[in-house]
Amino acid sequence: MKITDVKTFVVYAPERGRNFTFVKVYTDEGVTGLGESGINGKELAIAGLVDTWQPVLAGMDPSRIEHIWQTLWRGQFFRGGHIHAAAVAAIDMALWDLRGKALGVPVYDLLGGKTRDYARCYCHVQQRGEGDDGIEAMVAEARTRVAEGWQFVRYGAGEGSSGEREGVYDQARAMQWTVDAFAALREALGPEIEICVDFHQRTTPTYAIQLARALEPMRPFFIEDPLRAENASMFGYLRQHISAPIATGEQLASKWEWQALIEQDLMDYCRIDLCICGGLTEAKKVAAWCETHYIEQAPHNPLGPVSTAACLHFDLSTPLFAVQELVWRPDVIPDIVQTDMRLEGGNLYSGGTPGLGVELDDEAALAHPFEPQGLRILRREDNSVSDW
Repeated sequence: MKITDVKTFVVYAPERGRNFTFVKVYTDEGVTGLGESGINGKELAIAGLVDTWQPVLAGMDPSRIEHIWQTLWRGQFFRGGHIHAAAVAAIDMALWDLRGKALGVPVYDLLGGKTRDYARCYCHVQQRGEGDDGIEAMVAEARTRVAEGWQFVRYGAGEGSSGEREGVYDQARAMQWTVDAFAALREALGPEIEICVDFHQRTTPTYAIQLARALEPMRPFFIEDPLRAENASMFGYLRQHISAPIATGEQLASKWEWQALIEQDLMDYCRIDLCICGGLTEAKKVAAWCETHYIEQAPHNPLGPVSTAACLHFDLSTPLFAVQELVWRPDVIPDIVQTDMRLEGGNLYSGGTPGLGVELDDEAALAHPFEPQGLRILRREDNSVSDW
């Protein structure tokens, strides 16, 4: 079997107001594989890099997944970075899907088989509205999700504080709103429902410490991305001052970027993004490394159905797994991508179809072409730029 073509489909989903980036690998035996890339907002850069690699991939044996990964990562002088890693991720994911289809087995079998029957997930319960109105709407949404069977919910720090919807982010107001919101959720949902709080890298170390300490008596399952990811040593500083479990890593692009966080035990939950960090091949290496430090996996997944499928197969085959982020149901764009996954309450199951259990309708994808979205920029009250 040989690769004959590799195509990128950047699909705009109007009901979601965003683009999804899929990569499809074709072979001379008619078997195809499907992957997805991360880096929302930079889809055309991903497509350009995949087009650059298409002549390299044509004629290669798709079963040589590790060899192809190494070829794409190391086969040029300038390497690495988020765009590079995200393009590799989509191709790698497609190759695992293709291999599973060729052998007639689900990808989790290729990864060592199931270590669990399903992946428990957390949903986002953020709702529009500011101040108390936003908190009340969020609590109502959380009650609905828990009634459906979800055991984990997530909200974003400060995302209903005054001014945030207009693009102004004030740390002090955001901190107070976040504490009030957590208290309301804990009171409404009781002690057994797990609550995750995403700081979204918007807090300085000083505010991250204050906010984490204020939340700790209410027992967050984890606080996510309390600091920017570039300087891992600051997580060591944070560790000295807080006891709340830390989840981080969604922006990291390769195994090398995880070194300090893992080796220095600076996190409790690994937020790897399979669509950014080199695909399933790289994610399994990071997960095995984390296992030696008792760090559990909680994959980042604000993306589409192929990302969700890859995460599910990763989750099912990974020994130390905590919870899976699930922003949208598996059938988020059913006319374009069909899946075999099913969601029961807050638990995600695989249908056991060969490969990842996903199929892209090429014509339907082409009928929903890319639409530019621009940038979302947060600022402080003095008009300086804040982290998004």
